[in-house]
Amino acid sequence: MSKQSSCSCHGGKTCEETGLKKIVMVGNPNVGKSALFNRLTGSYVTVSNYPGTTVEVSQGKCKIDGEEYSVEDTPGMYSLLPITEEERVSRDILLTGKSDVVLCVVDAKNLKRMLSLALQLVEASLPVILVLNMMDEANRLDIRIDEGGLEKKLGIPVVGISALSGKGVDVLKSRIHSYCRQESTAEVFYGDTLEGAINALAPVMPAETGLSQRALALLLIQNDPHISELVRSIEGHSPEFLDSTIAELEKNLVEPVGYTVPMMQHSTAEDICNEAFNPPADREPSFAQRLSDWTMEPLTGIPILMIVLYYGLYKFVGSFGAGTIVGFLEEDVFGKYLSPWINDMLMAYVPWGPLRELIGMQYGIVTLGIRYAIAIILPIVGTFFIAFSIIEDTGYLPRLAMMVDRIFKKIGLNGRAVIPMTLGFGCDTMATMVTRTLETKRERIIATLLLALAIPCSAQLGVVLGMVANNRAAMAVWAVFMIGIFLVVGFLTARLMPGDRPNFYMEVPPLRMPRPGAVFIKTYTRMQWYFMEILPMFILASVMIWLGNITDTFKVVVSWLSPVMGLIGLPKEAAVAFLFGFFRRDYGAAGLYDLQKAGALSGNQLAVAVITLTLFVPCIAQFLMMKKERGLKMACMMALFIFPFAFLVGGLVNFLLNVTGIQL
Repeated sequence: MSKQSSCSCHGGKTCEETGLKKIVMVGNPNVGKSALFNRLTGSYVTVSNYPGTTVEVSQGKCKIDGEEYSVEDTPGMYSLLPITEEERVSRDILLTGKSDVVLCVVDAKNLKRMLSLALQLVEASLPVILVLNMMDEANRLDIRIDEGGLEKKLGIPVVGISALSGKGVDVLKSRIHSYCRQESTAEVFYGDTLEGAINALAPVMPAETGLSQRALALLLIQNDPHISELVRSIEGHSPEFLDSTIAELEKNLVEPVGYTVPMMQHSTAEDICNEAFNPPADREPSFAQRLSDWTMEPLTGIPILMIVLYYGLYKFVGSFGAGTIVGFLEEDVFGKYLSPWINDMLMAYVPWGPLRELIGMQYGIVTLGIRYAIAIILPIVGTFFIAFSIIEDTGYLPRLAMMVDRIFKKIGLNGRAVIPMTLGFGCDTMATMVTRTLETKRERIIATLLLALAIPCSAQLGVVLGMVANNRAAMAVWAVFMIGIFLVVGFLTARLMPGDRPNFYMEVPPLRMPRPGAVFIKTYTRMQWYFMEILPMFILASVMIWLGNITDTFKVVVSWLSPVMGLIGLPKEAAVAFLFGFFRRDYGAAGLYDLQKAGALSGNQLAVAVITLTLFVPCIAQFLMMKKERGLKMACMMALFIFPFAFLVGGLVNFLLNVTGIQL
């Protein structure tokens, strides 16, 4: 999800052109950078408990003691040696940018694990301030941190803050304003062999980048392809010298250089923390800690997941959102009052039939497009995003990622993919964009395909749950087929696309009670984003259907689809819902909702219809996002696979139910 700033540099003058001093924020994912960005700039950014929310760089401005600064918030990174695309973006900002101050934000509770990145930044001669965020939570856990001792050890300013409450932010601003480089800063000693190679390579590294020559030499000997290309492109450099130095180093090292360097950095960070970081003595784990462990163990985690799904999705979204609220808006507000009133007014004052059909009647903008958007989709999306924001704010999602990691590896993904997959139940378009946080191209392709095929968005899911709520057997058939297709297609795709087994690492934040303010803001922002996207699409779909009606094109297309409906055992009227589904799958789901409410579907037909429509082609917005992220060729290949696959599966379900004589 992109973060917006009212003072963004995008579209205006660059920061260099404005002449403002530049603050760059870096740090591991999920350490509260977004919250601190808000504190400094006054701009709203979604603050998430899971890595991957910050997928684009945000820029804003802040004023400290009358002086204006530009502020740049980078995607999460663990090291200057990038693995993911996001880390590469962050590293390149430091490499190419001219930062006046770099805020290295860490979770104070996990200082030992995160100090390694700060050490790398200090070694790179960047103007670093170490920001110990979440000090309030560290204090509650009786963790004591000697900030003065850390300053002496690292040779950089260290400031403890709580970005959420704002405590300590004024001190941080003061340290930013008065920042000056220290003469002596911490440096990692990598052993004689590595130091010899670094000292030999550093002088031939480019001196005009944002990173020191020593840091560039370290990245080069760790086989960073971008740095290797950068260095070899400099005229006058001898590739033979670089290759022979690195080859000699690898020959003399006992362990691979990619293992030795991070281990030495981690060891140095531990040595520093041994004196300045004092956790409490071992004590009985709290209930929250025990619950945290239970959520990550399959034996206890799966029942907890079932409880979350039952109350969060089925009861709250399916029964309350898609049942109670939709019933009130759709049947009472629109069905009894608004739609009849619109139609009466049109009949009384609009003599031209086609114009009446455009605004009201069966497929009008108000009586179909706006009714679907407001009476059916909005309550479902709203209740889903409330549930999702609560789950997200408790810190449950990273634990779910840890639990499903083993299963996801069977389908070519890892636990990290649980973020876009879960988000897909809200909006597949948004989730497709978030797949860029996955490590490899192979993972991103598999995740994009599974999102387009087997993950229903919140509106579609809510309508489906509402339709099958009174037919548990149909619900069970739908759930079994969708889970099965998700796993089988993922497994086969992973076999057809061989590649390295993905690595997985993720910060696990503490479990906590959801904060009402944060839940409200996240829900409101996502609903606003979603509704602004779908309302124009629904109105456009209504206009297209109106055009199709008055030109009889709509009837022709429906007649083409009618035989297909017969092959999968559905009434020909279902063709209209699938035609709606070409515009948006949730639009098509709303059409099926109308059909089921009219009693036109038996139990078996209901199961076939919801399975086929769930698998149906991605909506236009999702397809455009697929094209943007994976390219036109890959997006078209996926759509061409999904369209016949959906009807083949629908036909198979119909065949199996008929052959076995099962009546749902």
